[in-house]
Amino acid sequence: MSTATIETPRPEFLEVELQPAPPRRRRRMKRKTVNTIIWFVALLALTAVVLYPLVWLVFSTFKPSSEFGQNPGLIPANPTIDNYVKVVEGIGGTPLWRFFANSLFIAVMAVIGTLVSSALAAYAFARIRFRGAAVLFAAMIGTLLLPFHVIIIPQYIIFNRLELVDTYWPLILPKFLATEAFFVFLIVQFIRNIPRDMDEAARIDGAGHLRIFVSIILPLIKPALITSAIFTFIWTWNDFLGPLLYVNSPEKYPLPIALRLYNDATSTSDYGATVAVSFLALLPILIFFIVFQRFLVDGVATQGLKG
Repeated sequence: MSTATIETPRPEFLEVELQPAPPRRRRRMKRKTVNTIIWFVALLALTAVVLYPLVWLVFSTFKPSSEFGQNPGLIPANPTIDNYVKVVEGIGGTPLWRFFANSLFIAVMAVIGTLVSSALAAYAFARIRFRGAAVLFAAMIGTLLLPFHVIIIPQYIIFNRLELVDTYWPLILPKFLATEAFFVFLIVQFIRNIPRDMDEAARIDGAGHLRIFVSIILPLIKPALITSAIFTFIWTWNDFLGPLLYVNSPEKYPLPIALRLYNDATSTSDYGATVAVSFLALLPILIFFIVFQRFLVDGVATQGLKG
């Protein structure tokens, strides 16, 4: 007998050879890297353009008044801190901290008034059924199209007859009367997205509108309230026309009006002190926005969510 030798075929499929990446894939990776670099450079250039005015403002606070108009560059030729010394001392016998305190008082009261009145009005429009609600809501939205300058004269006449001119009441009182239609509409949209089942369950347990509003609605509309508070604080802090109309005493001036004292067209203007006060007035807004920007983004992001 002859023995047959059976040869096992060589498992070529087990031999894996490492081959370089195909040229098309390498070109795609290089193109993606180049696009990333281009986008990074473009965003960096855009950021530099946006931040340049703020950087110029910071460096200009160290310029003497004589350099303004002669040294348009970014770096001051003769840096000094005299501008901050003049600003801290105050102007017209009123210290700087007084202007800050006035602005802070007006802004805080405006935030409180806007949140309380807007939240109550929004709850009424969103949850309470009463005759004429649709007409009143449409009228409120229509006030957004009404320019502020149209009501300046009638509003001034009313406060003048009430002898409230040269006080803070004309700047604060309207905030407690739900006159900010934008914030009322914003909170209404949040409340409408909350399921009514929660209200009905609370009503079965004996809760009234006030208990439902405080215990259920307010905790759920926190993003809208924080967004309204941020915008109200910033707008009130930067308001110039309102205090210009109603506040006459220098010791009651907020910061935007106090800025005018350093730059008077009828006399010598201290540009260095004006820039320094402008930067100091900007600091609270920057700090406030940096601290609450997360809540602002959350409020805008949850605007489109449905309950």
